[in-house]
Amino acid sequence: MFVDSHCHIDFSDLVDLGDKLFADMREVGVTHALCAGVSIERLPGVLAIAEARPNVFCSVGVHPEHTDGEDPDAVRLQALAQHPKVVAIGETGLDYYWHKDQPEWQRERFRQHIRAARACGKPLIVHTRDAADDTLRLMREEGADACGGVMHCFTESWDVAAGAMELGFYISFSGIVTFKNAAQIKDVATRMPLDRMLIETDSPYLAPVPYRGKLNQPAYVPHVAQEIARLRGVSVDEIASATTDNFFRLFAAASR
Repeated sequence: MFVDSHCHIDFSDLVDLGDKLFADMREVGVTHALCAGVSIERLPGVLAIAEARPNVFCSVGVHPEHTDGEDPDAVRLQALAQHPKVVAIGETGLDYYWHKDQPEWQRERFRQHIRAARACGKPLIVHTRDAADDTLRLMREEGADACGGVMHCFTESWDVAAGAMELGFYISFSGIVTFKNAAQIKDVATRMPLDRMLIETDSPYLAPVPYRGKLNQPAYVPHVAQEIARLRGVSVDEIASATTDNFFRLFAAASR
């Protein structure tokens, strides 16, 4: 079986698919999914989906690209994370691609998320883009190794992956690993320990080959596993089994 460790099935394009989204998952053996929160304002919709589906879990956080709406501190995040279907804090982190001229508020927001994760004992879901050095630095300064987590939709170098794993973090691969020009990501997927790997879609974005450019959905996560299996010269079943076990080990509040 496969687990989509990071998706946004609360976004309108996927909500519009209704029950078909979950039927498509079942058909290809995708048994569970984690719907990642991106803002406090969207959290009720995320929770509603998780509450309605025993195989869907969620996280609470504010994405670094999200500049409007509530900017919660660690106490607020910790309180929201008490919901039984919330298994992680995030999606959080740093994004200097979109907001390279506004780093300070991002850094403080990221610190608040790390503190919340440590306080409530739930792992972090980390987004980083053009900000790897600062991301790892803040994780070290705030003691993110105490809560652990995952570097989601990983697009960085082996050195960044190694730095994150030193802090107890997992590395999650999205459909990008199937792209022909993704040599760096393919290298990391080939080299890293299998017991620290997750797979995801980040849907509705980044659909894997052969669906690149189309609407992504959790049912496509097996294509990520297939490419990693090809790169490593192992069976798809081995990737599926390992990444599923890793998911439930990391997100301990999730149930099979």
